[in-house]
Amino acid sequence: MHWDFPYPARRVPVLADNVVASSQPLATQAGLRMLQDGGSAADAIIACAAALTVVEPVMNGLGSDAFALLWKDGGLEGLNGSGRAPAAWTPDRFSGRESMPSEGWDTVTVPGAVSAWVALWRRAGRLPFERVLAPAIHYAENGFIVSPTVARQWRTQAPLLAQQPGFAEAFFRGGRTPDPGERFRFPEQAFTLRRIAQTEGEAFYRGDLSERMAQFAARTGGGLSAADLEAHRADWVIPIGQDYRGYTLHEIPPNGQGIAALMALGMLEGFDLASMAPESPDSVHLQVEAMKLAFADTYAHVADPAAMRVGVADMLCASYLKARAARIDPRRAGKAPAGVPPASGTVYLTAADQSGIMVSYIQSNYNGFGSGVVVPGTGISLQNRGAGFTLQPGHPNEAGPGKRPFHTIIPAFLSRAGEAIMSFGVMGADMQPQGHVQMVIRLADHDQNPQAAADAPRWKVAKDGSLLVESHMPAATVEELARRGHRVRRAAADSLEFGSAQLIRRLPSSGYAAASETRRDGQAAGF
Repeated sequence: MHWDFPYPARRVPVLADNVVASSQPLATQAGLRMLQDGGSAADAIIACAAALTVVEPVMNGLGSDAFALLWKDGGLEGLNGSGRAPAAWTPDRFSGRESMPSEGWDTVTVPGAVSAWVALWRRAGRLPFERVLAPAIHYAENGFIVSPTVARQWRTQAPLLAQQPGFAEAFFRGGRTPDPGERFRFPEQAFTLRRIAQTEGEAFYRGDLSERMAQFAARTGGGLSAADLEAHRADWVIPIGQDYRGYTLHEIPPNGQGIAALMALGMLEGFDLASMAPESPDSVHLQVEAMKLAFADTYAHVADPAAMRVGVADMLCASYLKARAARIDPRRAGKAPAGVPPASGTVYLTAADQSGIMVSYIQSNYNGFGSGVVVPGTGISLQNRGAGFTLQPGHPNEAGPGKRPFHTIIPAFLSRAGEAIMSFGVMGADMQPQGHVQMVIRLADHDQNPQAAADAPRWKVAKDGSLLVESHMPAATVEELARRGHRVRRAAADSLEFGSAQLIRRLPSSGYAAASETRRDGQAAGF
């Protein structure tokens, strides 16, 4: 059987009173079952997130970090489930290095996703915790059928991580990866999920699972200790926001990069994007230039909040954003140095229920399988979030014990006049704030439905300053952007560079419109 798809497909939003959208249909169904059993959107999100650690291991795992935005009882709360650097990560540990490694133990910070599941469940769950994790346990124990998309990512990543402690035994068995349509079982992960379910996460941070992680680190060169795991907590935080065309985009505050999307929208507020076609060179150019300036400030100033020398309010100051916007030449690509504000390989999923609870949630190992380190007998694949630190002396994001690294994963939420409008996200490293900006503009300036917004051609400012555009971006737009000085690169049709969007928009009368990504295995479902 050939696993290629040569013909374009069309989706429409799912309209229902209770909805779930994620990057993997099996995980979406796990969440939907919770809603059908009388659970809340929070129960659905946790079931979906736990299932994703099994059925989409190429993007996340039990050793991931996570963030969430919870709309409940007319208010919005943020949850920071990111972990901190081990106490052993003193400057001496990285002496002689010019940059942080990208895999291995020296990228592993304390995994926070499990703590986020528990915190979210305690805040808004209705079903027993063991019931919520049951679908994930089933998929791990009995196996799941690997999709072509997951198989392709697995095949690409696994050989690069085969020498990392525990990886080959878990994910590169016999020197091969699963083929599309093949069943993959992971009973060790089922065991761990059961222990998490039985103890409401305690075993992971203060019990037998934490001991296994710490002992494996000690044997194989890791800095993670039982004390690091025991000290971890997920924190409820106040979201930050930016008004745009009567809407407010909400993001998790630093140590995440969501502030970049807010800054870009603040700069774009002064331009009449509604008068421009959404894929026109004028509109794309302005968005790209604002994003470049926002990224410059974000990379210079954002870190663990305790280490930041510039405040969030200063970075979002209206007069400062207006001054940054004045640097944008509407006809020419410009350089984007960081400003000085005035003093004063990820899964995204979302769910909403009939009672009005909405959850925007994101979970990630960072780069695909993460560090490549897998704790034997547990199925715990550990993230490489520590790669988000810098080793530049004096930088607010310099690696150090107990610090949270700069984080790329960011859930988003949109409100208007104090009412919930849309829970959404666009997974994919530095694509995420860029995707948030593009989704908001398509809704606020062009009133597009969530599926159209997700399917539209995307652009991405790359780390090297070039502009990557999707294969279906209009040719005239690409040519004009190049003429204006952008170093434009058109991506292949099957490129995974542009993230994966899931969106749930509240309908004016009642119910929701849910949309899922066509670039991955995504599915929106409801009833």
